[in-house]
Amino acid sequence: MVKVKHRTQHRRAAIGFGTPNGQRQPGYEVVPAPSAPGSHGAAIAPAALHGADLRGHNLTAKDFAGANLSTANLDQACLIRVNLTQAELVNASLQGANLTNAIAPRANLIGSDLKYANLQAADFSHANLIGTELYRANLRHTDLSYADLQRANLSQAVLHHADLTQANLRGATLHQTELSHCHLAQLNFAQANLTEAHLASADLQHANLQHANLTRADRRFAQMRRANFVGANLTGANLQHANLTRADLSHANLTGANLQNAQLTGANLTGAIGL
Repeated sequence: MVKVKHRTQHRRAAIGFGTPNGQRQPGYEVVPAPSAPGSHGAAIAPAALHGADLRGHNLTAKDFAGANLSTANLDQACLIRVNLTQAELVNASLQGANLTNAIAPRANLIGSDLKYANLQAADFSHANLIGTELYRANLRHTDLSYADLQRANLSQAVLHHADLTQANLRGATLHQTELSHCHLAQLNFAQANLTEAHLASADLQHANLQHANLTRADRRFAQMRRANFVGANLTGANLQHANLTRADLSHANLTGANLQNAQLTGANLTGAIGL
């Protein structure tokens, strides 16, 4: 285990901090510390990392639990199996970072930039991702249960088999996002932008899609029993074989929507447009 201390507080010869060529990180040094029984990776002093420049660093399996990495630059960093439990990453930059199998429940990533990042099979349950940039991110098999993704940008991101149980996506942008085969039951998609999103065979039972924009969305074979589509825009949406039993489509715009073989038993179509 190692600890990081600011150079002004602790004067020792600095050593490499996961840099490609063993170059030391300016302003920081790594000093040995006793390893706790059963510990894994290296514990990093939280205060030393606020605003740190860690671009391209190899931080595999490091322990950043509770650390303050707000405004840090972690672009292209290797963060495989890193522990970010309850860590602060407000406005941090993680473009293209590899967070495969990362452990980050209850982490705070408000306003962080994760464009092109790989978060496959990572645990971001209960995480705060409000306003986070996730354009073209890889979120396959990622645990986002109970995560707050309000106003996040997930355009063209891939979420195959991701767990979004009880996640909040109110006002989020999911343009051309891949959500096929995802568990999206009871999600809050109110006012979200789901234009051209891929939702084939997704589970959207009891989901809230009030006033959401689903223009040209692909929802073939999707399960949407009792889903709330009040005032939603479903113009040109593909709803073939979709299950809309008892769904509320009142005042929804269904102009040009494909409802071939869709199940609409008990659905509320009061004031719906385009039928």
